[in-house]
Amino acid sequence: MKLHDLKPNEGAKRNRKRVGRGIAAGQGKTAGRGTKGQHSRTGFGGHLYRQGGNLPFYRRLPFMRGEGFRSINRVEYNEVNVETLAKFNAGTEVTPELMAGQRMLHKNQNPVAILGNGDIKVALTVKAHRFTASAKAKIEAAGGKAEVIEI
Repeated sequence: MKLHDLKPNEGAKRNRKRVGRGIAAGQGKTAGRGTKGQHSRTGFGGHLYRQGGNLPFYRRLPFMRGEGFRSINRVEYNEVNVETLAKFNAGTEVTPELMAGQRMLHKNQNPVAILGNGDIKVALTVKAHRFTASAKAKIEAAGGKAEVIEI
């Protein structure tokens, strides 16, 4: 066998359709596109970004992403109010692990922020990642301590 004897397998090669080259060619006149309608016209069966009466996808995107700018470095906190800490006994050291055990946190891996809503009469040592000024004042006024944990 020589190089000039090589040829592709039977049926592996086909001639391309030459559409729109007259009636005798078999694909003349409408060139295999049928008659009338948007698919018979040029341009991929209608415009690429046309979606009927719907708001086009590229204009709908900002609504899907959510309003405005959202930082990728944003820290999401578990927010716990001072009034929910009042259920602990006096002298208890309240940590994020203890709060997670009491099912006070939404997501356990997120840091904890103590907010100042409500009143507290019990002296507690509260350890959290962040305190509001009013929460810190209420805890210390009750005779407790507010200790900040580094994230």
